[in-house]
Amino acid sequence: MSKPVRISLDAMGGDHGPSIVIPGAALALERHPHIRFLMFGNEAVITPLLNAHPKLKAATELRHTDIAIAMDEKPSQAIRMGRGKSSMWKAVQAVRDGEADACVSAGNTGALMATAKICLKTMAHIERPAIAAMWPTMRSESIVLDVGATIGADAGHLVDMAIMGAAMARIVFDLERPTVGLLNVGTEEIKGIEAVKEAGRILKDMDAPYLDYRGFVEGDDIGKGTVDVVVTEGFTGNIALKTAEGTAKQIGQYLRSAMSRTLMAKIGYLFAKQAFNALKDKMDPRKVNGGVFLGLEGVVVKSHGGTDDLGFASAIDVAYDMAHFELMNTIRGMLEHDPVGHSA
Repeated sequence: MSKPVRISLDAMGGDHGPSIVIPGAALALERHPHIRFLMFGNEAVITPLLNAHPKLKAATELRHTDIAIAMDEKPSQAIRMGRGKSSMWKAVQAVRDGEADACVSAGNTGALMATAKICLKTMAHIERPAIAAMWPTMRSESIVLDVGATIGADAGHLVDMAIMGAAMARIVFDLERPTVGLLNVGTEEIKGIEAVKEAGRILKDMDAPYLDYRGFVEGDDIGKGTVDVVVTEGFTGNIALKTAEGTAKQIGQYLRSAMSRTLMAKIGYLFAKQAFNALKDKMDPRKVNGGVFLGLEGVVVKSHGGTDDLGFASAIDVAYDMAHFELMNTIRGMLEHDPVGHSA
């Protein structure tokens, strides 16, 4: 019998709170029967929803909290009013205190990152955490980081992210030596800002046994799936993420408009419906929901705030994999082999 994976949930986070978190957790429990949940939030709101899912209720410990962090709350305000008592803080704190193996929240990204940094602290030798996201590609999926934790990065931070991203890829994709690329304005070694070029030189010279550095990649390589892990700083990564999301919605709207424009188009759609459904499924953002906060002394997964129950279940799936396959130990082991001074 597999060892239970304990996941703490910020039940009040996101645009919809418990009305999405509870059914999402129920879906995740069907996929992973060994999950046990530690749920934080308003007991009066959560209990009736839990009662509708007997199996989930049996696998859940509910702890009441009065304070929930609003989606538009500034990180400083969220810490000031929620430290030690909000549903978000308590869910993260459960990881710190060893009561949970991972935490999932759909709450305010800035507030969650600030809470996690204060509560969990960063790993030894890691200056700043990063957010890693799953990215659907023409090949399959890739991991892209950082997609918004911090702005700017020096060479050392980019190397750290390459190592942490490769650690995640080893778990998610079951690869011994994931391929890694640095996002740049061209593939030639002379192109790009100095921090990116220096990081490239370091990664090339490392010749690490746990990652296969493939050099610079460009923006279109993300969608192609040229490498398993794409590394960039948070400002660029977040713009790339939002651009991809917007483009997917734009293409979807174009297709819907084109398929309903004429009678012949509608008839053509009926013949091609299966292919369009496959495309829709491939581009469904709910299936790759869940950004992993890498570089902290604990596993925290950020769900999209506006997702539905299927999307929230996907974020729990990510948290389950990171905990079950011991992401933290994988990262530590890889950092110990890093010759850029981490093992000193």
